[in-house]
Amino acid sequence: MATEGPASSSSLMRNHRGGPARVSYLELFFDLVYVFALTQISHLILEKMTWHGLAEAAVVFAAVWWSWMYTTWASNWLDPERVPVRIMLLMVMLASLLMAVVLPHAFDGGGPIFAVAYVAIQVGRSLFLAAVMSRAEGESGTNMLRIAIWFVVSGMFWIAGTVLADGSERLAWWAVALAIEYAGPFALFYVPFLGHSTIREWTISGHHMAERAALFIIIALGEGIVVTGATFAGQEMVRDNTLAFLLAFAGSVMMWWIYFDVGARRGAELIEHHDEPGRVARNAYTYLHMPIVVGMIGVAVADELLLAHPAGHAEHPLVAFLTGGLAVYLLGVGFFKRFASPLGKFPLSHLAGLGLLAALGVWAWLVPIPALAFAALAVAVLTVIAVWEWGSFHGGWKERIERWRVRS
Repeated sequence: MATEGPASSSSLMRNHRGGPARVSYLELFFDLVYVFALTQISHLILEKMTWHGLAEAAVVFAAVWWSWMYTTWASNWLDPERVPVRIMLLMVMLASLLMAVVLPHAFDGGGPIFAVAYVAIQVGRSLFLAAVMSRAEGESGTNMLRIAIWFVVSGMFWIAGTVLADGSERLAWWAVALAIEYAGPFALFYVPFLGHSTIREWTISGHHMAERAALFIIIALGEGIVVTGATFAGQEMVRDNTLAFLLAFAGSVMMWWIYFDVGARRGAELIEHHDEPGRVARNAYTYLHMPIVVGMIGVAVADELLLAHPAGHAEHPLVAFLTGGLAVYLLGVGFFKRFASPLGKFPLSHLAGLGLLAALGVWAWLVPIPALAFAALAVAVLTVIAVWEWGSFHGGWKERIERWRVRS
């Protein structure tokens, strides 16, 4: 496979030719803003524990995810070591930070800042990339121009939602804008007189996309641990608080294990050797990683609820967010592994874990059980999944048992 070669003195492109490309320090620095945005979303959910609040959180999450993902695609092509690219990424980072800061008030007074910053990010970055690609040898900026036009159209709905409406009406305007944007990749960004894109135009470095997504998951899990530690540091170190802290940490460890022990490796191998890495990046990373991150947000909310009230019975919000968050996370990781698996099968361990979580959720919803016991059982389900998959993937249980019997 081709490796990243030297770019010409005038080009701002990476020149990786679809081969390996490393994730730069600037990209990791950039991702910190979006992890902060995820934390803001969890706080928004905690403040508005209603169906309407969840709908608002879903809309702003979809915008945050789309902004991060399109910038990830852009940095796959652009060379972050070049000064103009660095300036562009830092400007996007600043606008993203503004989005994250006003995020809890996006449907109140912070709506105009959120919408204008978001539209500026999507349109400005796309036009920048279109101009760079048009000047690069052997590249065409038409694909990026089509994307920019789609964002201009959706941007009208973002701005209209801030000028013409508020509250529920703003939610509807913004939902239409997101529907347009999320339909774009499936419509291949068709624009009259400009035609549509093709999957083969999305020549990316699969190595870079897989590494970037994996590092984002690590940073997001790490942010959850930081928030958990900060919350615990402000409490008395009594038994219930300490147990809640340990259970939250153990849950994060198991979530890390379930994603990285098999999934991240298979995904990286698939996209690095696939004939159409752009298709894999669109399906496995752009879309299938969304429920993974949504599940992480749900678990973060549950951890804060557990740390706030570790004594007593598991209340319905804790039951819903812990079992629901873990279920969405397992579904996302499971479908990601199914996509990356040579057999194309959903992992049996994840399917069994989903059944156990459903049973645990129904039981805790109908029969009051201690909050700590409920959290411990949820962590136990994750442990079963991790051990099951580890044993199946690394040699198989039957072979291990047979080797043990021979040695005995």
